[in-house]
Amino acid sequence: MAKNTAQVEAITNREVDFAKWYTDIVTKAELVEYTAVRGCLTLLPYGYAIWENIQRTLDGWLKDIGHENVYLPMFIPESLLQKEKDHVEGFAPEVAWVTHGGDAELTERLCVRPTSETLFCDLYAHIIHSYRDLPKLYNQWCSVVRWEKTTRPFLRTVEFLWQEGHTAHATLEDAEAETLRILNLYAALCENVLAIPVISGQKTDKERFAGAKTTYTVEAMMHDGKALQSGTSHNFGDGFARAFDIQFSDQNNQLQYIYQTSWGVSTRLIGGLIMTHGDDNGLVLPPKIAPTQLIIVPIAQHKEGVLDVAHTLQYRLSDLYRIKLDDSDKTPGWKFSEHEMKGIPLRLEVGPKDIENQQVLLVRRDTGEKIPVSMDQLDHVVPRLLDDVQKSLYEKARANREARTFHADNMADFASLLEQQTGFIKAMWCGDQACEDRIREQTTATSRCIPFAQEQISDHCVCCGKPAKHMVVWGKSY
Repeated sequence: MAKNTAQVEAITNREVDFAKWYTDIVTKAELVEYTAVRGCLTLLPYGYAIWENIQRTLDGWLKDIGHENVYLPMFIPESLLQKEKDHVEGFAPEVAWVTHGGDAELTERLCVRPTSETLFCDLYAHIIHSYRDLPKLYNQWCSVVRWEKTTRPFLRTVEFLWQEGHTAHATLEDAEAETLRILNLYAALCENVLAIPVISGQKTDKERFAGAKTTYTVEAMMHDGKALQSGTSHNFGDGFARAFDIQFSDQNNQLQYIYQTSWGVSTRLIGGLIMTHGDDNGLVLPPKIAPTQLIIVPIAQHKEGVLDVAHTLQYRLSDLYRIKLDDSDKTPGWKFSEHEMKGIPLRLEVGPKDIENQQVLLVRRDTGEKIPVSMDQLDHVVPRLLDDVQKSLYEKARANREARTFHADNMADFASLLEQQTGFIKAMWCGDQACEDRIREQTTATSRCIPFAQEQISDHCVCCGKPAKHMVVWGKSY
C-alpha cells in the first residue's frame, strides 16, 4: 500500500528495525503516552478502547461459565506473602514495597500487588468451610506492579492491566478441568477474536509459575519470529491450601484441603496484536476487536448533499457495526493516512460522483483493495468483507508461523537454524533441566511449551542424545 503523508513515512520499516517500528506504532497510533513515572504508561482512549473490547469479550465468556468478579486490595502484608516459599522467591526480584505511611515507618512492609494468590488464599481461608461452599469461581480485573528493569509498551511495564482468575475446588480433578477449560478459552480469544494463532501446551518445570503444580500456556509467534506468551493457566494442587491452612468439611464431615487454580491475560495482548498484524502503515486490527470497524470519509464534503448522505449511511449501519464518521476539516489524504495508522478494518468513501451513481467505495485496511459497492448492497457486503478481513489476518499470521517453524534433530542444526532466521524450533527433549539450560546458554532459545499435539521428530533428545520424552517448541521470546 502506498504511503500517503509524512505522518506515515515517519514509521520505521519493520524489516529494518522491528523494535523501533513497534515503538513508532504505539505512539503514532495514539495508543499510549509516556509518563514521568519510569516504566509506567498512560493508556490513551484508543489503546484503552482495544483493552475494553478484550475485557468485554472475555468477561462475558467467564460469566457465561459461572465466574464472578471480585476486587481485592492492592497491598499485601509481607507476612502473608512469605507463607508460600516458592511463590515469594519467584516474585522477590520484581516486588515493589511500601515502607512508610505518611511520615511514619510501617511496622510491617506492604507489597504492591504483583499478583494476588496470597490475598485470595487469605480470603478463602475465611469464607470456605464446607463442601457446599465449593467451587469458588472468582475473577479480578485490576492492575499489578512488577519492578521490571527493562520496559517496552504493553509487553513489559512496571504497572499493567490484567485479569486474574482464582478458583477453589473440592478435588484435584475439578481443579485440572478448570485449568484446561480456561486455557481453551484463552486460545479461543486469541484465535477467534484477535486472529492470532497459538500453540497450546504445558510449561516445563523450569518455566512453570512459582508455586504451581502445573502451568499451561498459549504461545503465539510474532511477525519477526519471536514468541509471545499470550496467556497462562495454573493448577496449584493443594500446595497453597496447605500453606494457608484452607480446609473444608467434606460430605463425610472430614476435613480436606481445597485445590486451587490461577490464570490470567493482560494488556500484553495488545502488543501481540501490533506485532502480529501491523505493517509499515501502522496498526492492522481484526474487526472483532477494533474499536472502530468502519470509518466513513466523505469526499468533497463541502459540496451539497455529501455530508447528509454520509450521516444517513452512518445511521443506517451503526446498529450493526462500530462506525465513525470523519467530518473534520482535514484533507481526504490525511484522513486516509490517519485511519490506516489506527488500523481500522474498512474505510467507506463517498463523494458527489458516488452519490450520483448510488454507490460508495470500500477500502480494506489489510490489503488496500478498493471495492465499489452499490448503496443498497452495503448491508450484505460490509459483514462479508469484515468476516473476510478477520479470516485473512488469521491465515496470514498462521502462514508466517508455519514458514518460520523448523525441526532440529541435533544441536548443530538447532543452533544453525536460529542463526539463519528467528522462529520456532520443534525438537525432542529428554526431560532433564540440564539440557534445557544448556540449550538456552548456547542459543538463547527457551522452551515455549510441551504442545498437547505431540510429534515424533526423533527418538532422542536434541541436546544429549538420550531417549526423548517430549517434543518441545523452542524459541526466542518477548
